[in-house]
Parts: sequence; C-alpha cells; structure tokens
Amino acid sequence: MDATMGLLWEVSIWEFIFVTVILGGAASYAIGRSTALGWNGWGLMAFYVFLLNIALRFIHFSLFDGTFYLPLDSFGTALYYGIIDYIVLFAIAAAGRAYVRNRQMARQYGFLRAG
Repeated sequence: MDATMGLLWEVSIWEFIFVTVILGGAASYAIGRSTALGWNGWGLMAFYVFLLNIALRFIHFSLFDGTFYLPLDSFGTALYYGIIDYIVLFAIAAAGRAYVRNRQMARQYGFLRAG
C-alpha cells in the first residue's frame, strides 16, 4: 500500500469526499429517489448503483491517478476501493429511497395516521 493510501480513500481524503461523497452521492440519491418514485425494487437500485460505481472508479482513475479495474495488475486494489465506494453509494441511495418512499406512503395512506 502506498503512503498516500488510506483505509477508505486511495489518493486523498479530499478526492474521496469530492468524487464519491459529493458527486457520487448526489447521483446515488437521485437513483434512490427515482427507484422509489417508479415503485421499482431494491435489485434495480443495486444494479444502477453498480453502474455508477464503475463510472466513479473511472473518474478516480482518469482525474486523480487512482486505480481502475483494467489493466488486471491493479484489479485487486481497484476492487477493494470499488467495494468501499459501492457501500457508501448504496447507503446514500437507500437513504434517498427511504425518504421518498416515506413521503409517498404518508401521502397515499394518510388516513391511517394515529391521532
């Protein structure tokens, strides 16, 4: 492991926060929101987050000298940080989905409120 690598980030913490949390987080929140609005399942959301994860790995690679899944000599490192990115993105997408789904249910079934 290189001296600049951390447990959660590959190049720097600022690169991780900017690319994964801010850019990827906004896109994954939109993914969670759209799957909730379309009444789609969790599997479709997981697949969309997977595709977003590949795109973010490419941004890490092309702009910030991170690793990508190809060539195969850097596959292990890219897979490790890709899994971390996927967990963060999936959590943000799940939060967006839960927020929108709760609002949908409250609007649709408002008559069931206690009180």
